Amino acid sequence: MMVINPHPFPNRIRFSLPLLNRSITTRGGGGGGGGSSCSAFNCRSVSSFISFTWDDVVQASQPDHAPNDSSDLSGFFENIKYCNRGSSEIKSEFIPLVIEDQIVGYIHNGFFYDYLRRFKDVFVFVPSDSRFGTNVTLNKTLSTPEERTRVVGRVIKSLAEEEKELIPGIRNELYPVKRSFGSPPYFSLERAAAPYFGIKAYGVQMNGFVERDGKKFLWIGKRSPLKQTFPGMLDNLVAGGLPHGMSCVANLIKECEEEAGIPLSLSNQAMSVGAVSYVDVDGYRYKRDVLFCYDLELPGDFIPKNQDGEVESFKLIPVENVANVIRRTCFFKPNCSLVILDFLFRHGYIRPECLGYLDLLQSLRSGDFS
Repeated sequence: MMVINPHPFPNRIRFSLPLLNRSITTRGGGGGGGGSSCSAFNCRSVSSFISFTWDDVVQASQPDHAPNDSSDLSGFFENIKYCNRGSSEIKSEFIPLVIEDQIVGYIHNGFFYDYLRRFKDVFVFVPSDSRFGTNVTLNKTLSTPEERTRVVGRVIKSLAEEEKELIPGIRNELYPVKRSFGSPPYFSLERAAAPYFGIKAYGVQMNGFVERDGKKFLWIGKRSPLKQTFPGMLDNLVAGGLPHGMSCVANLIKECEEEAGIPLSLSNQAMSVGAVSYVDVDGYRYKRDVLFCYDLELPGDFIPKNQDGEVESFKLIPVENVANVIRRTCFFKPNCSLVILDFLFRHGYIRPECLGYLDLLQSLRSGDFS
């Protein structure tokens, strides 16, 4: 089994790899028509379409594709950094969302003043509070989770109709708004709007792997170009947000069937292996996600078949080659890189002999799991 080689860890992360420096063509991106070019990891955005083929992926994955590549950990650090954007100064622009004396989210002051403030029968601005300082709460007349869900849902629908690119990816799927995982929800919120209210969101992702002659391979999906979020990008075999009222296991089994045609006889063998989390601040979005990770070893003759139209195609790739793609390109949906990076640690592809090992591990595990 190939592992990431030990190397002198640079004081400053630099990229000299062809795919990190080359321009990537994108379409969309929330602002209107036309295409644009970008490079490195910054080309990934929620709605932009990145044009590349499986041939590009295979080429980038080859050990000899970048002869000056020292197989260092820099690209992995950059992926973690990308998923955790936002300085403390930027985060100070967000106001706590307080429900029943609990902080359940964060709203950008610009988003509140430009869009939410006019809904005075729903949102209440509290200029000063002895416990929370400046904050936003819901009108006290909205006393039940059902009332809050219904009324806030009307606001989201109104904003989406008024300005289509404001909250992209509306899918009529509700996320619970709660203090912590497992606690009762205060109300439920449209999934696409979750980052705009800074609520803690949860999801499941599964590494589907095959072992042949002592070598591991990962099944990788390529998202449909019609997906509203991260169209055309690489993805884990199975992944999905955790909607209101559904357990992790039930959601994983559902996603296994819908995304890859994995029958219950196989999906119920998936192993829970931990979680990763990240906090990404971008414009009005304060994305606080926890992803529950699963591994499933699949039979050598299993071929995934998408059932819901959200995956364009699949490819079985050696694990070390998948690692190369993550390190060298921006082809993966950003949070998938974290889940696969966790897999690389657990399965011994990144070892303590690599200088920077503990720093990378700490960066991966330093998120907020509450």
